[in-house]
Amino acid sequence: MSKKLAWGIIGTGAIARTLANGIGKSRTGKLVAVASRAKESADKFGADFSLEPAKCYPNYQDMLKDPAVQAVYVAVPHPSHAEWAIRAAEAGKHVLVEKPMAVNQFLAQAIIEAAVASDVFLMEAFMYRCHPQTAKLVELLKQKMIGDVRVIQAAFSFHAGFDAKSRLYDQALGGGGILDIGCYPASIARLIAGAATGKDFADPTDVKAVGHLEITGVDGYTSAVVKFPGGIIATLNGGVAVNQENVVRIFGTDGWIFIPNPWVANRGAADIGKIIVHKRGEKEPVEIIAETDATSFTLEVDVFGDAVHAGKKQASAPAMSWNDSLGNIRLLDAWRAQIGVEYDIEKPVTFPKTTAANRPLKMSPKNNMKYGSVPNLPKKISRLVLGVDNQGTMPHAAGIFDYWFESGGNAFDTAHIYWGGVSEQMLGHWLKNRGVRNEVVIITKGGHTPNCNPKAIAEQFAISLERMQIDKADLYMMHRDNPDIPAGEFIDVLNEFVKSGRLSAFGGSNWSIDRVQAANEYARQKGLQGFSIVSNNFSLARMVAPVWNGCIAASDPQSRAWLTANQFVLFPWSSQARGFFTDRAHRDQKLNDEEMNRCWYSQDNWQRRDRVMEIAKKKNVLPINIALAYVLNQPFPTFPLIGPRTLEELRTSLPGLDVALTADEVKWLNLEA
Repeated sequence: MSKKLAWGIIGTGAIARTLANGIGKSRTGKLVAVASRAKESADKFGADFSLEPAKCYPNYQDMLKDPAVQAVYVAVPHPSHAEWAIRAAEAGKHVLVEKPMAVNQFLAQAIIEAAVASDVFLMEAFMYRCHPQTAKLVELLKQKMIGDVRVIQAAFSFHAGFDAKSRLYDQALGGGGILDIGCYPASIARLIAGAATGKDFADPTDVKAVGHLEITGVDGYTSAVVKFPGGIIATLNGGVAVNQENVVRIFGTDGWIFIPNPWVANRGAADIGKIIVHKRGEKEPVEIIAETDATSFTLEVDVFGDAVHAGKKQASAPAMSWNDSLGNIRLLDAWRAQIGVEYDIEKPVTFPKTTAANRPLKMSPKNNMKYGSVPNLPKKISRLVLGVDNQGTMPHAAGIFDYWFESGGNAFDTAHIYWGGVSEQMLGHWLKNRGVRNEVVIITKGGHTPNCNPKAIAEQFAISLERMQIDKADLYMMHRDNPDIPAGEFIDVLNEFVKSGRLSAFGGSNWSIDRVQAANEYARQKGLQGFSIVSNNFSLARMVAPVWNGCIAASDPQSRAWLTANQFVLFPWSSQARGFFTDRAHRDQKLNDEEMNRCWYSQDNWQRRDRVMEIAKKKNVLPINIALAYVLNQPFPTFPLIGPRTLEELRTSLPGLDVALTADEVKWLNLEA
């Protein structure tokens, strides 16, 4: 790493020029390259900043290939942030991406995962977070200068004349006030609420909003009311179609704070910070000055450069850490949802046919996925199965599904009942959009109580296929059993699915071993296809009480013995005990939710958890990797279902595939030795 960080800039707009000036006046950086889609624009920018003509690139990718460029500032329109931040990280460049990090939280997650994979520094560009005024504000709040914070008022807005082709109003360019400018009030409110409660930032517990939408479908101006932990309420105002008083006020139990210039956004000269504190009972306010001789943009460059030289991968507060950036864009997503702003690139029918990096979807040749076989299923199936039960929007579904497929995962498990059919619909849109139906194993379920009978199953199976826009499922499971109906009646209807060419294999979820045996004995006597699989709860942690009514576990000694003796395939659900082996679980039960307490907390499970922690430390893996490896290393075939909500959860689950446990270790973990 050279003494001064060598910067390249993608984009040549006004904000790119502002940061170029900031780099030029910084102590840690130097500008060496620029890239634009138009050669004339790159050349003009380069001439204005005295760059070598050879370093003025007419396309972005060529600049990323330049070994002299060490850090990249991504200053393109919002919908292109993810593509070029990811590609910059893949090229080994440290990345500063203009706010907002991405159009939505799932694209932001993809950017962060690219930074993790490439081991580079990544930061979202909120320049005011790098100004000493912001650090001073945090200090005052932590000192309880105005007592306990109760109300925050924050605004950032300007009036740009309406132009449907302007990036500020263009739907295709991620226009609107929330993404362009409302992200500032959102970020400072989260910062203030966090500082007031002793944290780097806080995430809201509730978001309500109203707004005015322009004819292009984006928000011209909008207001949100946000509630934070600790009883803190914030009002956020943003817009591109109206001028407002761009200030911040903070009201507490012992006074209030006024910040007349919270964004310190002067692009040409340094902003002197001023914080005015009104203490309850005092006649005159106190003015606190935060001096600097640099613009916020220069300060931002140096915060970035210092972090890179220190070997960090993400920024320290009050600059934007990864979790801070993700929390902020989750708030922006909620704000947009409240007023009905959804971009075409987020809608199922008009969703891009390429990944977040704007590439066709394909499996990575470097994946660590393992595969196995299931009776009557002609395809190989990944040893882990992705739960399709929590992805309620296309950005969420595509983000998780793309990462899963790229990681070698080809099995997707959903159900007729999940999200009232939305889960199957999202999976169907993704399959059609990505064109990978023949490469994946689709598992769906039906017959959930109280509609668990052959007639209902037949109706639901047809609906499921229609929702997923496919004519055949690979595996089908009855979601529950109905002991009042002979097992053979279910075998008959499932065989009809197979004979009609709409299904390959089937089984039951939450079926007892006795009922599985009865079903397969009926199939044997009638010369029909029987159950290939059973899907009951199975994890290292004993399920103390059913997670849902009608649930059955297969972790008892008798079930395990039968599965081993018959080498019968088990698809375990809640295979990692729903977070029991993460920091979600605490022996102080007051810190946890009702489900965790009811279903997993017991003395024997705490002993298992202690042993997981011990062996995880020895093997240098996460505890959840040991918990998953326990399921994978059983003496009978298992295909654990996992249900990650985020890309981080998915990434950190996959190393469990590589953890080998001996038979003695498996017994020891389960308190059998």
